[in-house]
Amino acid sequence: MIFGTGYSSLGYLHRFPVNTLKIDRSFVGRIGEAAENIEIVRTIVSLAENMGMEVVAEGVETLSQLSQLRKLNCQYGQGYLFSRPVDAESVTAWISRRPHWQADLFPTALNEQYVPAKPAP
Repeated sequence: MIFGTGYSSLGYLHRFPVNTLKIDRSFVGRIGEAAENIEIVRTIVSLAENMGMEVVAEGVETLSQLSQLRKLNCQYGQGYLFSRPVDAESVTAWISRRPHWQADLFPTALNEQYVPAKPAP
């Protein structure tokens, strides 16, 4: 469920078998612009944690966004910072050729790991 867009509602969290919340790119893109923007993201991450759900940040495009999401304990991210859209076969081949891809992308964060979102089936 993408939280924050369209017809998403807190009521759906109890009606459907949801195990992952996805934070819409419109929230992620505004991190850093004003204090209330990060508080909205913090609240969504906290809600997911309290309900035993995973959380994915959509539209991660900058290292600053990634850093702030890490500080909020956001578990997964997807966006152009990691890669343009590719099919599952291409990403599997890329990961197998580049086992240290995180160090290549983020050389200053060698001891930290951030897991990109799982590809959609």
